[in-house]
Amino acid sequence: MSSNTKKRSALGKGLGALLENSETDITSSSSAASGIVGSISTLPISSIEANPFNPRTNFEKEALQELSTSIKIHGIIQPLTVRKLGRDKYQLISGERRFRAAQLAGLNEVPAYIRIANDQTMLEMALVENIQREDLNPIEVALSYQRLIEECSLTQDQLSQKISKSRSSITNHLRLLKLPAPIQAGVKNNEITMGHARALVSAGDEATQVALYERVASEKLSVRDIEAILRGESIKEEPVTTNEKPKNAKVEISDQEYTFKEHLGDRLATKVEIRKTPKGTGKIIVNFNSDVDLGRIMDLLNKK
Repeated sequence: MSSNTKKRSALGKGLGALLENSETDITSSSSAASGIVGSISTLPISSIEANPFNPRTNFEKEALQELSTSIKIHGIIQPLTVRKLGRDKYQLISGERRFRAAQLAGLNEVPAYIRIANDQTMLEMALVENIQREDLNPIEVALSYQRLIEECSLTQDQLSQKISKSRSSITNHLRLLKLPAPIQAGVKNNEITMGHARALVSAGDEATQVALYERVASEKLSVRDIEAILRGESIKEEPVTTNEKPKNAKVEISDQEYTFKEHLGDRLATKVEIRKTPKGTGKIIVNFNSDVDLGRIMDLLNKK
C-alpha cells in the first residue's frame, strides 16, 4: 500500500488518526525523532499564519472573548495543528478559533502539533476536522461539502463514508447553496433555521423564494406554515371548538422537534422519524438497512 493510500485511509477516521500517523509528522523525518512522534512543540504565535482553506468564516466576538479569558486562566488545552512552510514559518491546519483567542489573550507562544501536508491533503484535513468538531452553520457545512466534492474529487457516497453523515443529509445541505444570497445570509445569521431553508428550496423560482422568505421573517412563520403555503393551504386556521380528535389523527411535530430529528439523523447517518399522537404519546423511529447497519448505530448510541 502506498503512503498516499495510507494517508487517505487515516483521513477517513478523522484528524485524530492522522495525528498518530508518523508519515504526516515533521518529527518523523529522522530515525532519532521516531520516539517523539505526536509530541507537542511550543511555537511563537508570530510564526503562524491563518489557514486559507478554513471553511469557518464567522467567529463570534463574544464567544472568542470567553475562550480568550479561559485561555488566560487555563492555557490552551487542545494544541493547534500546523504545517511547516519554511524556516520558522507555519500555517494552521486546524484550531483557528483557539489561535485567534490566544492572540486576544496576548499569548506570545502556543502549543502545536507540526505536520507535513501538501495543499490538497491540508484542505481535506481542515474541512473534515471542522465538519466533525466545529459548530458550523448549515451554509458553512454545505460549502465544506461542496469543496470536498469538487476540490478533493469525492462523490457524495465517498463523502458520506468519510465524515459519517447520511447521503440525504449531504444532499440537503448542498441544496441550500442553490438558494438566493439573501436566504443563504439568513441561514448564516440564524434568522431562519435549516428546516425553513429546506422548505424554501422547493418554493419555486428565485423571486418566489425571496418573497416567501420575507414573509417568514415578518410573520414569524414556522416550517409547517411554509409547507402549508406551498400546498396551497391557509395557515390561518380556525380554533378547534371541541376536545374530540380522531384516534388516528396526525400530529405535526414542532420546529424544535424537527431540528432534533434532523440532528439525530445526521449523527446516526440514517433516517429518523418522530411520530406523535393527540394524547401526547409517540415514538422515535431509527431506520437501519441491515444487521451490520444496526450494529453501527448501536455502537454510536453506546458511545459516551
